[in-house]
Amino acid sequence: MLTQFKIHKQASMLMWTLFMLMSPLSAYLMLSNKTMLVEWVLFNISSTPIMMTIIVDPAGALFSSTVLLISANVLQFSTIYMKEDKFIDRFTVLVMLFVLSMNMLIFFPHLMILLFGWDGLGLVSFILVIYYQNPKSLAAGMITALTNRIGDVMLLLSIAWTLNQGHWNIIHMWETSMFTWQAAAILLAAMTKSAQMPFSSWLPAAMAAPTPVSALVHSSTLVTAGVFLLIRFYPFLSSTTWFNKLLLLVAVTTTTMAGLSAMTECDMKKIIALSTLSQLGMMMTAMGLGMVNLAYFHMITHALFKALLFICAGTLIHSHGHSQDLRWMGNITSQMPTTTSCFILANMALCGAPFMSGFYSKDMIVESSIFYSNNFIMLLIILFTISLTSFYTTRFMLTTIWGPSNSSPFIQLQEEISLTTPMLVLSSMSIISGSMLIWIMPMNHEPMTMASMVKNIPMLMVAGGALTAWNMNTHRVKQNSMLMLMPLSHHASCLMWFLVPLSSQFTMKMPLYISHNYLKSLDQSWLETLGGQGVTSSSFLASNTMMKMFNTKPVNYLMMSSILMVVTLALM
Repeated sequence: MLTQFKIHKQASMLMWTLFMLMSPLSAYLMLSNKTMLVEWVLFNISSTPIMMTIIVDPAGALFSSTVLLISANVLQFSTIYMKEDKFIDRFTVLVMLFVLSMNMLIFFPHLMILLFGWDGLGLVSFILVIYYQNPKSLAAGMITALTNRIGDVMLLLSIAWTLNQGHWNIIHMWETSMFTWQAAAILLAAMTKSAQMPFSSWLPAAMAAPTPVSALVHSSTLVTAGVFLLIRFYPFLSSTTWFNKLLLLVAVTTTTMAGLSAMTECDMKKIIALSTLSQLGMMMTAMGLGMVNLAYFHMITHALFKALLFICAGTLIHSHGHSQDLRWMGNITSQMPTTTSCFILANMALCGAPFMSGFYSKDMIVESSIFYSNNFIMLLIILFTISLTSFYTTRFMLTTIWGPSNSSPFIQLQEEISLTTPMLVLSSMSIISGSMLIWIMPMNHEPMTMASMVKNIPMLMVAGGALTAWNMNTHRVKQNSMLMLMPLSHHASCLMWFLVPLSSQFTMKMPLYISHNYLKSLDQSWLETLGGQGVTSSSFLASNTMMKMFNTKPVNYLMMSSILMVVTLALM
């Protein structure tokens, strides 16, 4: 008798196999700095050829390898986290579809073909967010889907505006009369997918999805799709006068907002989502300052340590009866040593601690922004956001690792092999990936000469943020932070500076009120009376009244039917 095939047990091995095939190719392309381009014509619309184009370049191959590595570890983690779920095979297939859509986005530079991957990301992420079928998940899924639809529409418009170029290939675009509109549409599409201001509220809401989804989709792949699109389009977009300035302003605003909101949040997954938002802002900031290679470098390193952070958080959530509240956790050091170690490593990489993977990319972005002449106010805000990152990270660790445990005494904390293996693999990558990439990646490093005090400013900001968090959350527990002293600012911080109500309830209130009034005044009143239902009920009432007035003989029935027929024909 044949046993039923369980796809969730084989999916991780499949991803590992694909990773083993892709990683040598990406290493070869990086070391030789080669790009392979394959294209063939499918059909022609008038004189415009519709071509299937595949690009295999160092940036795409390395990013694809990273996605495959993370998805292999996440699928292994999900076998334990989702083991009680009856539909785990369906969940695994959806995650694999997501990886396929992401690779389509990476390897297809043709705008029309790229749209399949772009729309696939949006559709599969919506299905994964509403995976737990409850009102909260559905509301989060609707915000996610509707926000991403804005980006999809912008991409469709950019396809239409590119028609006068005679092709839709990202690589050879040039300036035309619709050049400004194309650039604006592509920027807006990337902003919605990467959750930049004012489209930021969908990312924390999407944490309603299962934790393996958050580890793969909402930390390292879906949200970086917008950044990757801008990296591909950058030579074309940067030729506009306003692109870099606008992108820098939006990115810095997003980073600051996310950092301040994470300081007061108590939901574990939302804190990590807000830190993702903050790091996305840092990538966009690097691109706004013209440092595209550094933005790409930070995107790769961030994907690895953020996936690790989500897997560690998922292990804690799984052990605490699927509770995500920080205030229920604490004192996990003795019972979960592996998780504690990996958790500290991931948070150190996030802060940019020396010689961790995040240090190489993040520190270089900040040093470059100091070295090259830029807006001084923007530079101060970037340095401030670095201290915010270390503040909320230290608060996070103090609560979960060193703080007292507030959970039930009957909770059993355990670490199985399917939980520890992905953590250890991603931990090693979070340590070595930064130094490894900076040695291998073909980047032109310009020597930056600066005073030792200026050189150490980023590290001083990290240390300052960590010490402030330690001071506020240990021996001075009763002393609240400045954000909590003022109720309005604390409320604003918890609502992502009012982005949540502005992008959901506030925008929906007026259209819902108008549609409700329209339904009551037209559909349920005048149209119902004057429509088929109203005419039928009126004719029935008239015939019954007339039948009561006269004797009920068969002739009267025939007379009434003929009169009604004549009236109906006359009205027609």
